[in-house]
Amino acid sequence: MADFIASPATRRLAREKGVEIEALAKKLGRKTIGAEDLDSGAAPASAPSGDTSYWDVDHSQYGDVTEEPMSRFAQVAARNLAAAQALIPAVTHHDRADVSAIEAFRQSLKSEAMARGVKLTALAFHVAALARCLKAFPRFNASLSADGDTLYLKTYVHIGIAVDTPHGLMVPVIRNADRKGLWQIGAEIADLAAKAQARKVKPDEMGGASMTITNLGGIGGTAFTPIVNPPEVAILGITRTETVTVWDGDTPRPVPMVPLDLSYDHRVINGADAARFLAHYAKLIGDPRNMLI
Repeated sequence: MADFIASPATRRLAREKGVEIEALAKKLGRKTIGAEDLDSGAAPASAPSGDTSYWDVDHSQYGDVTEEPMSRFAQVAARNLAAAQALIPAVTHHDRADVSAIEAFRQSLKSEAMARGVKLTALAFHVAALARCLKAFPRFNASLSADGDTLYLKTYVHIGIAVDTPHGLMVPVIRNADRKGLWQIGAEIADLAAKAQARKVKPDEMGGASMTITNLGGIGGTAFTPIVNPPEVAILGITRTETVTVWDGDTPRPVPMVPLDLSYDHRVINGADAARFLAHYAKLIGDPRNMLI
């Protein structure tokens, strides 16, 4: 007789996933095994498990269709995103930050930006702020091993920048962002974005990010839930700045606020830490002098 307890439904799911439930119980040191424990005993998947045969539909029976083959690049990205969504218990925390000081500061630097030939976008400030946050909250600058047993804490700070291109989403990386000033970060963002659009990003300019920023501010939206990009444990989403009424005593004041969306792997990060992380991030963004220190 087994020295652990598992419901018939859990046992059936374990068989479907190929998990040896007795070995898993010993590994976890547990007497009771639930369905939520099974992912820790399954081999990492390249795609979510389950029967998708019903997706195979002859769409032409309902009307005219055309076919567009998915590029190899898009196929690889799709498999990675599907696996990430299926295997990572992700949660998204939402907040917003006052960007009035940053916008005023950027305006004051317009002539210097022209002289330098560098477009100092708001994204440069976000990269600088995120780099500082990762130093202050090292658990966010980490990766979890595929078996979920080991957390790798990184001393370097590399920021991935998601770039929308005609051939798919690419994520070039700004290395050692915590050691770089705003002008250098701004120049590297422009350079990497241009290379991504031209499909000229080098292999050493991809991969190894501590965390990724995905910015939809130039397109629109008020919030979204970005998918964590493994082996990272969190991702920061940014949408379009909006004017929010803030009350200063009895006086209403319009304030430009940027919505922030932090998705994180709940196996590594808890909700309170995510809230503290994003509150600290908003504080940094609220005063550009924080990025000059």
